[in-house]
Amino acid sequence: MDAMSGLDGRRVVVEVPASTANLGAGYDCLGLALDLVNRVAVEVRAGADRTVELTVEGEGEGELAADRTNRFVRGLEAAIAGRIQPPGERAGGLAGAGGVHAGVGWRIAMTNRIPLARGLGSSAAATVGGLLAGNALQGERLATADLLRLATAIEGHPDNVAAALLGGFVVAAASDRGVEAIRLDVPRGLRAVLFIPELRLSTDDMRSVLPATVPRADAVANLSRVAIGVAGLASGRLDVLSSLTEDRLHEPYRAAVYPQLPRLVADARAAGALGACLSGAGSTVIAFSDSLAAIAAIEGALRAAAADTDLPGRVEIVAPRNGGATVVLSGA
Repeated sequence: MDAMSGLDGRRVVVEVPASTANLGAGYDCLGLALDLVNRVAVEVRAGADRTVELTVEGEGEGELAADRTNRFVRGLEAAIAGRIQPPGERAGGLAGAGGVHAGVGWRIAMTNRIPLARGLGSSAAATVGGLLAGNALQGERLATADLLRLATAIEGHPDNVAAALLGGFVVAAASDRGVEAIRLDVPRGLRAVLFIPELRLSTDDMRSVLPATVPRADAVANLSRVAIGVAGLASGRLDVLSSLTEDRLHEPYRAAVYPQLPRLVADARAAGALGACLSGAGSTVIAFSDSLAAIAAIEGALRAAAADTDLPGRVEIVAPRNGGATVVLSGA
């Protein structure tokens, strides 16, 4: 009997938070976990001829692929194999020898609260959830650094996956030396007001509108805002969000294909937000506040701006989440 056949019927349940990336000026290097959580249960089905049986409740119902292109499955099998398998590779042998046994399938049930293609880290949450579940099935043999490396390799950038995995406010960077992430607890009392449009925006499409080069003054402006913003948040200062969420590297260019963005951000700020910006590649706009009165005003301003610019959507108010992805059940 091989390693995975011995786990037939084993069940793991994980919870993974949403995340917002960039926070304005911190393009591809800053992230924040949000208390909007996906819960996924996975069961090993040895001898199932590698089938994937998927049920989804909530966001993504009827849309997510029930095969090995699914990001959760990719993460799951990457953790078991200990590496990213090339597309189409049919791995054989024992899981511990670097492959997923050809006769193993998965029964997966998702309860999703994170919207798809809205800049709230749905793909990163799926990848991290799969990695966490696969690692639990293998007896936690991968360290957090390994999970972060694999997640970044699958997603292509570390900001969302670091926030989803570690929780809190994260500074993350990928280089030839590996992936580094440092997390901080978010100061108490901070809330995020999310305007989540019905409009979906592809991360790849939103990256394609960015220029290959930017003016030096814009780069320096962003560097200074990130430096002050990170130091300020580490000191418990929320006022630095005003400067940190002002961006000159990506939002002005993305506004060309998302013309409602500047109005939404400006009106949220005018209503009293500590800071406001595009969440990840969008389409969600996120505004921050530590005041109940301001939260109500920001919500009203976002609804009004959306109505004026013909952008259907909804508002959600969530807290940042200092806890990252967790295994909530692991057993038969």
